[in-house]
Amino acid sequence: MLSVIPQTAVRFEDEVDNYTFPAKQTLRLQKVMGYKQHRIVKEDTATSDLCCAGLEYILGRGWLKREEIGGIVVATSLPDHFIPPVSSVIHGEFQLGKDVACIDVSQGCVAFFWGLLEAFMLLEHMEGKKVVVFAADVLSKKVSQKDRNSYPLIGDGAGIAIVENCMDAGKVHTILYNNGGLRDALKIPAGGSRMPSTQETAILRDMDGDGNLRALDNLTMNGADVFSFVQAEVPPLIDEVLDFAGYSKEDMDWYLFHQPNKFMLRKLAEKLGVPYEKMPMNTVEEFGNSSGACIPINITYNLADAMRTRKSRCCVSAFGAGLTWGAMVMELGEMDFCEAYYSSL
Repeated sequence: MLSVIPQTAVRFEDEVDNYTFPAKQTLRLQKVMGYKQHRIVKEDTATSDLCCAGLEYILGRGWLKREEIGGIVVATSLPDHFIPPVSSVIHGEFQLGKDVACIDVSQGCVAFFWGLLEAFMLLEHMEGKKVVVFAADVLSKKVSQKDRNSYPLIGDGAGIAIVENCMDAGKVHTILYNNGGLRDALKIPAGGSRMPSTQETAILRDMDGDGNLRALDNLTMNGADVFSFVQAEVPPLIDEVLDFAGYSKEDMDWYLFHQPNKFMLRKLAEKLGVPYEKMPMNTVEEFGNSSGACIPINITYNLADAMRTRKSRCCVSAFGAGLTWGAMVMELGEMDFCEAYYSSL
């Protein structure tokens, strides 16, 4: 596993004047929400750039050979283009064989989760080959810098996992749910076929009367709805997947969750009765909420040594845009590599 993290770190204190709120009022949010800094890509960096930089890093260290790749799965909410898929861009950049399967999955917060599911299914038909899973986003490009609700949290990044068959691997117990009735809680209204981007959709407005300025081209998040959804749906999901796998909460070494913000994660840990130290929640304040890349960034930042040297019993969970929520119980560890790569992109 590798995470690709932009080198550019922007501190929360340096952006407080972006917003229409008094700086003193804005700074009060820092401790509660875990605002510290976030990682932002350069203006001309696209999603495929992070993926290609990471794959080049992996190949360059001999951790993977081109001829071993049987499939590429890219899970993202912000592709380079509508057409071609990001997976095809990667395929072409590395001149991979014509028999390599290329799949793009349109997902946000649950991107890594969905990428793994696609990889597992591909491996059923790829004897001796490996699948490269990319969960990547550059959502800073689609969030208004004058939106205090969303911009301080958003980070860019990519997570890459090399997945292969192993005859003695343990089971991966998985449960996944969707509720499209809540789809508008996280939404970019303009830019697609429903509402193409125009000069009008780019105008910043205080749409909700809350002092946050955003355009129809920007991400809109109903924070209260998302918080209520997570607190209501994720704890019973974790109980369900643990029961499905035949484990208790105490049996888990780690709870590796999507990183929306520190406040939400603390409330989740308390509701689940899980010790804070078993649920790492520091990556959102160091890197921002990097959408689908959160879980691999969390693992490579906090648990790299453990993942290389031993196996741990983990509960992995992601939740967000869709609205979608899912959880896996599996063993992770004894990886050939587990590292964070800080890129100049």
